[in-house]
Amino acid sequence: MSKFKTPLLLLLLVAFAFPVYSQNYKNFKVSIYCRAYEVAKMADTDNYLKPIWNEITRQLKVDKVYLETHRDTHIVDQKTLDIAKKFFRDRGIKVAGGITFTISEPNHFQTYCYADPDDRKKVKEIVEYTAKNFDEVILDDFFFTDCKSDQSIKDKGDQSWTNYRLKLMAEAGRELVVGPAHKVNPKIKIVVKYPNWYEHFQGLGFNLDEEPKYFDGIYTGTETRDPVTSDQHLQAYLGYNVFRYYENIKPGGNGGGWVDPGGMANYDRYAEQLWITAFAKAPEITLFDFRQLSRKTIATDRAQWQGQQTSFDYDEMMKPENYNGGAPMTPTTIARAAGYTFETIDKFLGKLGNPIGVKSYRPYNATGEDFLQNFLGQAGIPMDQRPYFPSEDSLILLTEEAKFDPQIVEKIKKQLTDGKTVVITSGLLHALQDKGIQDIAEIQYTGRKALVKDFKAGWSGIVSITEPIIIPQIEYLTNDSWELASALDGPNGWPLLHEAQYSKGKLDILVIPDNFADLYKLPAPILNKIRAILGAKMNIQLEGPGNVSIFIYDNNTCIVESFLDKPVDAGLVTAGPFKTLTDINTNEKIPGTVRKSMRGFGQVTPEKNAFAFTLKPHSYRVFKFE
Repeated sequence: MSKFKTPLLLLLLVAFAFPVYSQNYKNFKVSIYCRAYEVAKMADTDNYLKPIWNEITRQLKVDKVYLETHRDTHIVDQKTLDIAKKFFRDRGIKVAGGITFTISEPNHFQTYCYADPDDRKKVKEIVEYTAKNFDEVILDDFFFTDCKSDQSIKDKGDQSWTNYRLKLMAEAGRELVVGPAHKVNPKIKIVVKYPNWYEHFQGLGFNLDEEPKYFDGIYTGTETRDPVTSDQHLQAYLGYNVFRYYENIKPGGNGGGWVDPGGMANYDRYAEQLWITAFAKAPEITLFDFRQLSRKTIATDRAQWQGQQTSFDYDEMMKPENYNGGAPMTPTTIARAAGYTFETIDKFLGKLGNPIGVKSYRPYNATGEDFLQNFLGQAGIPMDQRPYFPSEDSLILLTEEAKFDPQIVEKIKKQLTDGKTVVITSGLLHALQDKGIQDIAEIQYTGRKALVKDFKAGWSGIVSITEPIIIPQIEYLTNDSWELASALDGPNGWPLLHEAQYSKGKLDILVIPDNFADLYKLPAPILNKIRAILGAKMNIQLEGPGNVSIFIYDNNTCIVESFLDKPVDAGLVTAGPFKTLTDINTNEKIPGTVRKSMRGFGQVTPEKNAFAFTLKPHSYRVFKFE
């Protein structure tokens, strides 16, 4: 053998001996989570594991799997784990571990009692067993406690359940999970996955203040399912907002977004969850789970608005495909819905910069106007939720949860004296009414309600909706502060968006309907006014009806998405220098019109450029403005 052939042969042997973890999509990785119930069956590779895996990967490209060792007190044995790990590694798939700390998931997600010595011992044993098998382990989103045993009641004493559980779980994470795992396997990475119901975490012991500091990584549950039929009623925009919020809690340490198909009404709703996770710039998207990805396609998976070449095109998705080589075959399971979605968004995600939005402050463990930022985001106001007060920004939004900061009024005053704008909601006005906010402007949350369907913004005419909505009545001193948008009821009316001057800055009050979803019912001109005020420091704002969102990036790109079942007309308004709008996917140039600068009522509206376009049902368009 020549001296030239020998090195080549060695290189080939090394390549085949050590699998290369190639990334199948350019802008993110895809993982599949496998529950302990399914992992336990993987010892039967020929009859169980191989057929299901081949069918999934025929329709979807996969980089990694999480193999769960424990759920509902069921522990996968070592022999089965060894077989499963080898199976995936032999195919070039990265393998990590997973743990779900439930005693009985069907019994209202019954968790371990972390005050009970036997339960604590069991949790530590599960962690040590898993750490011996994997260099990366993720905790599924049940690392909380709902236990109210006699021991827990005794240990709680006079504390609230929230304070007791926050301390208990912060200690349990250190002493029972992260510490033991690193002792068994010093190179291990322990990741805690947080679910989507972040506003209520503290009540069950999820500690967003303490845990991200000592866990090696965090992960985001971005599943929102169907907002009407599911018990949580989570808005689709939450999948984007919650990832960005966790990213701001542990910058660079948020490993990805996690989506499941539970409660989805059709494939479009599943696809929306996936691409919204990607719009938030999640580096990895985990699909829960191995079992559900093999669920067969059924007739109702095709949404009623299909056939209009929407962003998720069911008929296009169902065309024959085969990533495993060989003849293309017609898709058969939900795995293909994920694969088609990933292929579609991967074409443009690399052209988008870093996400930006209106900074909104949520102190750790705060409640008040729960999940409101997600409703605002779905009403067309881009959100950037933060765990700290964003004093560096010239315009910020504060909802009722900001009341948990004892210095919040002084911080608001500092922003205003620095010449900045602070937008507060009616809920925060109510919470601070006797805590110093009146020193800025004598605006009162009266406690009375109004049933309204007519609205007016500035000098424009009256616009109406078909069904009235309920809003709180706000009172103010004439000429001390001013209505920017009003809600009317015959010859009477109340502020919907209000402004007061203080020092060199402006305090705006945004009145929130009793039903947050009624924000979507507001007439487009009123929503446009609210978007213009909150987005005044950005180079682009959305115009149009509610249930349409905008995702903005720092390289002058954006995505506009409609969550409506019918086509809708929308628009974008750019700052004066930006005169061109291009659809990134089609290269279409959208014609624009100039809106001249206007003066009136103490305000100057700068020159802008307006662009109109149409959105198909449950579809998005990707734009660059120059």
